[in-house]
Amino acid sequence: MASEFILTETSAGVLSITLNRPEVLNSVTGQMSADLLAALNSASDDPAVRAVFLTGSGRGFCAGQDLAEATPAPDKPKQDFAAHVRKVYNPVVRAIRRMPKPVVAAVNGVAAGAGASLAFACDFVFASTQASFIQAFAKIGLVPDTGATFFLPRLVGNARATAMMMLGEKVTAEQALNYGMIYRVVEPDKLIEESRAFTANLATQATFALGLTTRLINSSAANDLDAQLEAEADLQGTAGRSDDFEEGVAAFLGKRPPRFEGR
Repeated sequence: MASEFILTETSAGVLSITLNRPEVLNSVTGQMSADLLAALNSASDDPAVRAVFLTGSGRGFCAGQDLAEATPAPDKPKQDFAAHVRKVYNPVVRAIRRMPKPVVAAVNGVAAGAGASLAFACDFVFASTQASFIQAFAKIGLVPDTGATFFLPRLVGNARATAMMMLGEKVTAEQALNYGMIYRVVEPDKLIEESRAFTANLATQATFALGLTTRLINSSAANDLDAQLEAEADLQGTAGRSDDFEEGVAAFLGKRPPRFEGR
């Protein structure tokens, strides 16, 4: 898709999406969000895409909301932030979490506010040693959004999540790894190469089952044990009817590498 604010490229089963407003650390506007959502929805429906890779151009991943767009002139009505969040951010988070194939984020620099939350929504997060994460909402008198209050307590626990969100302190990549917020830390000159290679390898796996696994992880946040056991049984039935399962068993019995096709 053609867009001024995101760059897309599909290769070897991977859709690479690069947030592309480097002059403002890839801060989000309504149009950028709409373009990102369109790319995610297209990836979800495209059988040629087996995994999604998300990063930012320049020296930042995403600095969150472009405040210049969200702050009206003094003589204008105040911004309806509830409507703004529902339109600009919530659909993107839902698209990432409902993606029926893995989503990998490569955080190359600062990930602030909604930008950090977008990374946390992904299945895997790689970060450069120069990356940082900050929940900056409290610094400007707002509450966390874009799923921050959902993802962070589950990633790091209530105490640490509360401190991050109320104090707005910067978390380094190494701290984020130690806290369990992200998957791997990589040297800056190796970040894109290693995280893209990881994503390309994911794209060769049984991605149909990986998408079902994401659904189970999502449902576990609300289900009790009995409901989650039933969800597992139900989706195991779905996975067991897939071509990938048939290929996986054939490859195992034939003592050869599997050739999964994501269906």
